[in-house]
Amino acid sequence: MRSLLSLLSLALFATLAAIPAWADDYKAVSNTAMSVTGDVLMDDFSITFETGDELAFSSLIADHFIVDGERLPASVYRVAEPDDPELLNGNRLCGSGPVTYVANWTAGAGLSAIAVFTGNRAPKSSDQMCASYTFEE
Repeated sequence: MRSLLSLLSLALFATLAAIPAWADDYKAVSNTAMSVTGDVLMDDFSITFETGDELAFSSLIADHFIVDGERLPASVYRVAEPDDPELLNGNRLCGSGPVTYVANWTAGAGLSAIAVFTGNRAPKSSDQMCASYTFEE
């Protein structure tokens, strides 16, 4: 009996450990988000667009970011395989080359901003973005 309980406990633990973390579900609210990305799912590992296209992240490289001259808490991710996917209405995520970095920060009460960047160097501020999108959390 004791070994059966141990086996069941181990099976339950293994099952719970295999459950993935839930991504944040963002509803597109800016004109650019509604016409390019649609609603997105985002976590520390990737961003998935309404079309099903996904950009996987290789690492979190910063936890702060300068937006309009102000240093804010943010998440800045390196994209594992840079790409500029064709999304809604034939629009590209950036339009000027493969996206290499993605940043995410709070953009007001209940809102999040997601910005995308090209280039080999990690972005330090929103001045370097090729596009930004606003979502309701």
